[in-house]
Amino acid sequence: MDPALQKTLTFILFILVGFLIRKKFANKDQVNGIKNMILTIALPSTIFVALMGVQIEASMLIYPAMALVFNFALFAITPLLLKLFGIAAESAQGRTLALLLPSLAPGLSCFPFILEYLGEDALANAALADVGNKFFVLIFLYVVAMNLFLRRNKGEANGSKGKIKSLLLSLIQEPINMVIMLALVLLALGLNFESLPSFIGDTFSRFSLMMTPMVLLFIGLAVKIDREALGKVFCVLLSRAGISMLFSALIVTLFGLTNPAVILLAVVFPLSSCSFWPFAHMAAFDAKEVEQKNKQFTFDIEYGVLVLACSLPISTLLILGVLASGHTFANVSTIALSGVILIALGVLPTLLRRINWSTDALSLSSKDRKRMVEQTK
Repeated sequence: MDPALQKTLTFILFILVGFLIRKKFANKDQVNGIKNMILTIALPSTIFVALMGVQIEASMLIYPAMALVFNFALFAITPLLLKLFGIAAESAQGRTLALLLPSLAPGLSCFPFILEYLGEDALANAALADVGNKFFVLIFLYVVAMNLFLRRNKGEANGSKGKIKSLLLSLIQEPINMVIMLALVLLALGLNFESLPSFIGDTFSRFSLMMTPMVLLFIGLAVKIDREALGKVFCVLLSRAGISMLFSALIVTLFGLTNPAVILLAVVFPLSSCSFWPFAHMAAFDAKEVEQKNKQFTFDIEYGVLVLACSLPISTLLILGVLASGHTFANVSTIALSGVILIALGVLPTLLRRINWSTDALSLSSKDRKRMVEQTK
């Protein structure tokens, strides 16, 4: 059996085990505890080991810059995407999607597979790219969420500056960003992983071994299926993935990338699932509106939970499919074609529904005309 296929089947088995033991983790706090272990211990340790094993150069700053460009590009395209699916941009669902769709959560949906398939150098580059994404989701999207909230609640402008400062502080204190800064400082001083005392290196290495199994089990535990609203959310997320692939094809073409590992990194990083951080921003403002006993809310929190729940497995399957196929997606034509197919699959059900509605409307109007003619006779 092909080694890549064996690895993929192993990953799927981990997810399946997580899904099967969900009853043992009926308490939501237990599942969140696993997520916190991933984000505060396993993932930071893995990123630290990866960064300390590579030589950082000024040219690597392109990774956070390109992540930011992608975030802002998707943010600009989202209103058109909402219009395509008949979701009003000024509705609670529209505002919720406007914050969630441009965000990325590579730590849970992307980093474990980059490490397993592309190696530590690629993971280090992905970690640097996530610095740009973190600025976008923690700072820019918070400001956007705050402006949307203040637009509907005119008397809440006081204290906004203090909240932004608090958020900047939390950004610096986040374990992932702390280890990235620590690793960059050590590398700037000429130190690498081999320079560290062995007990420190062993500690980080052993913690990093936990990441992949824990992430896969978490995916199996956290995934939830709501059949009623699943259809449209699924189509929106497929279209988002298609746009991401077209962006990747554009980047590969513009920069003339030829290294298969770098090309695959450019493909899978934008396919990451939607981030929890913009949801946290929305939840904070939603809590204020609950206190004010508002009848209409700025954001639709339940809809946001559904988007996050669907986004993680969709992104995971797409990323696994890309990486498990070897160098198939290292070709710009394949990337672009896949993007077009994903967008078509996402948009087609909506177009068919609209055609059916138009046909029904025409049929109804013709019946009305017949009735009017009969009544005049």
